[in-house]
Amino acid sequence: MGLSGIERRLEHLVEGVFAKVFHGGLQPVEIARRLSREMDLQRQIGPKGFIVPNDFEVRLSPSDYQRLGSFTESLEAELEEALVDYARGEGYVLLGSIGVKVAEDADLNAGIFAVASRITQGSAQKTKGVWIVLPDGKRVVVGDETILIGRSSNCTIPLKDPNVSRRHAQVSREGGDVVITDLGSTNSTLVNGMKIKRRKLVDDDEIMIGITKLRFRSR
Repeated sequence: MGLSGIERRLEHLVEGVFAKVFHGGLQPVEIARRLSREMDLQRQIGPKGFIVPNDFEVRLSPSDYQRLGSFTESLEAELEEALVDYARGEGYVLLGSIGVKVAEDADLNAGIFAVASRITQGSAQKTKGVWIVLPDGKRVVVGDETILIGRSSNCTIPLKDPNVSRRHAQVSREGGDVVITDLGSTNSTLVNGMKIKRRKLVDDDEIMIGITKLRFRSR
């Protein structure tokens, strides 16, 4: 895919889910550039090609980290997928799955970030939880904060769909479960074609909000 491919992959995030978070400040594409560069700098010659780091930590200033808030896992997931594409495009060898962890560093100033990497075997760092897949393929990770879906620009997932209420539905964690709740919408919320008021979600459930189709995924 190459570095330009990573940039193209992440640029749409600035216009979408991360627009409010990173407006006028640190951009995800800057982090992607640094991570891909880290792969290049830390590569080692192996029997089957260059072995590169697969376990990354990105440290942000307190202000940048706080602005990121509930979108931390979404950013981590997007960076991981972009790095998988980059490693594949460069023909790099990975000894384990790619993991990216975003953390806070009190010694950093706003707009400044630091990166650390290492080569690990097997699963790196952590396994992602669950997410909502949007029609264009973007993913919103379901974390501790409630995800609001609706026509309002203040929603976590804003939908430009006249059939959608301003605050149409919400998705939240309840213990080990993920639950979707209709918020009294005009046109109802459908899961797998059935109207619901409240329902526990399972992997690959189809969520219909107005005429917009979302997908719930877990692993």
